[in-house]
Amino acid sequence: MAKASQLKSKCMKCEEKCGKGKASPEVLNQLEAGFAKLSNSDSVSMLKRFLTREVLDKCKQKKTSFGSTLLDCIQSGLENLDSGIGVYAADPECYEVFNELFDPIIEEYHNFKKTDKQPTTDWGNVGLLGNLDPKGEFVLSTRVRCCRTIKGYPFNPCMTEENYKDIESQGQNVLNSLSGELSGTYIPLKGMSKDVQQTLINDHYLFKEGDRFLQAANAFRYWPAGRGIFFNKNKTFLVWLCEEDHLRIMTMQPGGNVGDVYNRLVTAVNEIQKKITFVTDRRLGYLTFCPTNLGTTIRASVHIKLPTLSKNMDQFKILADKYHLQIRGGAGEHSDSADGIYDLSNKRRLGLTEFQCIKQMYDGITELIKTEKAAKR
Repeated sequence: MAKASQLKSKCMKCEEKCGKGKASPEVLNQLEAGFAKLSNSDSVSMLKRFLTREVLDKCKQKKTSFGSTLLDCIQSGLENLDSGIGVYAADPECYEVFNELFDPIIEEYHNFKKTDKQPTTDWGNVGLLGNLDPKGEFVLSTRVRCCRTIKGYPFNPCMTEENYKDIESQGQNVLNSLSGELSGTYIPLKGMSKDVQQTLINDHYLFKEGDRFLQAANAFRYWPAGRGIFFNKNKTFLVWLCEEDHLRIMTMQPGGNVGDVYNRLVTAVNEIQKKITFVTDRRLGYLTFCPTNLGTTIRASVHIKLPTLSKNMDQFKILADKYHLQIRGGAGEHSDSADGIYDLSNKRRLGLTEFQCIKQMYDGITELIKTEKAAKR
């Protein structure tokens, strides 16, 4: 693992997890130094725009009951000045304790006002979703995922090694109890051979260490303790333990049959939550590590080949924005594309129901395929 950020507080090293009092003088000094660096930079991150002197002064001495400070939340954005957001929650309470910073970010990114509330869970009518690409001309694969936080634990910046191990133990026990199509195997990352790891990574099944934004956010501490992957026999149902979030639940398969993939996710989540209590918030829905991933936390995506549309990236982005779709490279976030293959997903997750999220992606991809076909004529 690469060396840790210079902007590390004692709390981040779990040396003052008392959950009482105010941030230490060391944390305050690092916040002031980081704020000066950020203010004098040409960063265009949301952190720079919304971390004003007034907001800093309101938040800098606060701590959550988990012991998290403002520095734990913004350390990645202070180190990576080219961040788009630059802010992560160090624990579920951060969204309230440091709301002066989180609320404007959430409002701009999700178009979700302070007075808005996340709808109650509604998986909708799966039967309304079919196959986006019956002839297999464009869609290579479909994936739907959601993230969950187990009640009683912080997020990566302030998790102890025991936290990671406890979450892994709970998750493993529940996942190993699943039956039918969902039954499968859990493999801890610790002890996994390099060859197996690389094969799973190459096949887009396994997460990996090394992302500098997560590194600076303290997401790789105690690596690989507590991390692992569960998958069923056909690898159409997977769960990551302690990657960015406590649980990342995914279903996937080749082709464009969104209905099949979504139905499998709904079944899996309903089974898992019978045995694990997840963190929810009346206003923000399911709370997670990243403020871009709140509400339903649903990310429905396709790997799709759009060689004609992608020749003009400016126009491609305009179309994607029109249908509330996010464009990523074929290997995911911060990756490039090859042969006109992109990962397209719903951008909106907060303020919509689960079904509305999946339907938004479904309708948007349908329109992009129509546009690609017309452009080829």
